[in-house]
Amino acid sequence: MSSSASAAPASRIRWRRGRVTATGRSWRDALELTVEVPDEGEVRALAHPSLVGVPEVGDDVLLNTTALAQNLGTGGYALVIAVPDRLPPDPETPGHLVKARYTPLQVSVQGVDEQETEHHEVIAAADDLEGMPVVVADLHSALPAVLIGMLATDPDLRVAYVMTDGGALPAAFSRTVGALKSSLAGVVTVGQAFGGDLEAVTLHTGLLAAKHVLHADLAIVTQGPGNLGTGTPWGFSGVAAGEACNAVSVLGGLPVGALRISDADPRARHRGVSHHSLTAFGRVALGGVTLIAPRGLGSELGAQVDEDLASQPERNPVVWVDTEGLEEALSLSPVPLRTMGRGYPEERAYFLAAAAAGRYAALEVPLPEGAAEDEAGVRLAAGDGTGT
Repeated sequence: MSSSASAAPASRIRWRRGRVTATGRSWRDALELTVEVPDEGEVRALAHPSLVGVPEVGDDVLLNTTALAQNLGTGGYALVIAVPDRLPPDPETPGHLVKARYTPLQVSVQGVDEQETEHHEVIAAADDLEGMPVVVADLHSALPAVLIGMLATDPDLRVAYVMTDGGALPAAFSRTVGALKSSLAGVVTVGQAFGGDLEAVTLHTGLLAAKHVLHADLAIVTQGPGNLGTGTPWGFSGVAAGEACNAVSVLGGLPVGALRISDADPRARHRGVSHHSLTAFGRVALGGVTLIAPRGLGSELGAQVDEDLASQPERNPVVWVDTEGLEEALSLSPVPLRTMGRGYPEERAYFLAAAAAGRYAALEVPLPEGAAEDEAGVRLAAGDGTGT
C-alpha cells in the first residue's frame, strides 16, 4: 500500500488542550469559561453542560478553536468538546431522535413527534395551523424585535419561537433566547437544531407543535445565532426563510415576511431591501408571503424600499404598517438589539421592519369566536402606502 493511500486526511478541526482558570456568565445550558492554552495564552470558551458536563476551575478541557482562529462565529468562543478527566454520567432521558447526526457531538433527544412522547397523538392528528400567523426572518437578530412588535400590539398573545438549523445548532448558544424566556410560550428546535423546550424532526412538525402543544397564537421562525453568506446569489443560509414560508403555507398558516432593510450596511447588496430577502421571499417562497414594510423610514429609504419591492411576484403582497409606539418599545428592549455588529438605533430600519412584521402578525391573529365585534375597533390598521 502506498503512503499516499494510508495517509490520514487533513484535519477539519483545530484542536487545543487547555486548563480552566475562571468561570463566567451562565445562561440556559451554556457556561462561559476562561481557558489557558499552552503557548497561546487565555481564550474565552463556551461549554454546554448537557453535552460535556460542568467544567470547573482546574479542569483540563479539549477545545475546538477552528472558528475562533478564523474570527468566525457569533460570540468569538472556543468550544469545549470534552472534560476528559471527568466525563459526565450517561444520559437517562428518553428519546431516540438524534441531532447533529454522526458528528462527534451527536445528541439524543425526545422529539415531540416520536411515538413514545405524550404529544405524539396530537402531532399525528394535527395537519393544520388554523390560520396562525408566522413571521419568518432570515437572521436571528430579528427575533427580539419581532417579538416586541407582537407584544407591544397585544401583550396577551402567546408567541412560540421555532428555531431552524441554518446558524447555531444549540438553542442554548443564544443569550437572547434565554433573556426572552419569560415572554415566550416556548422554543421549538427543528432539524439539526436542539435544546428547545420541544424538539421536532422537521419545521413542519415544529410549527404544528407550536400551535397544538404550546397553544401559541403566533410563531416566529428564524435560524439560530450566526449566518453563513458567501456573496453569491444563492449561497447564504437565509435562503431557508423561503422554504419556511412554504411550510407555513402548506400547513394552512399565514406566512409573514420580516424584511431585512438597512441604510447602514456598507455592502450595496444589503442596502434598501437586502438581496437575501428579495431572493428568499421572491424566488423561493412559492406559496406566497405577505411582506411587511414599516412606515416612517423617511423619504429616501422609503422610496428605495418601494422600488426594491416593486418586482416582487403577485403572490407576495406588500403591506406598509404603521409604526406608532414601536420605536419606544424597541428602545426598552430587554436584550441588546444588534445585527451584523451594529446596534439600535444605528440599524433603526432593520429593527423597525422586524417589529412592524410582528405588529402585522399580531393584528392578523384570528379572534376568538364572537369576539370580533368587540375587539375589532381597538385593532390598529395596516394598509398600503409608502415608508415616508
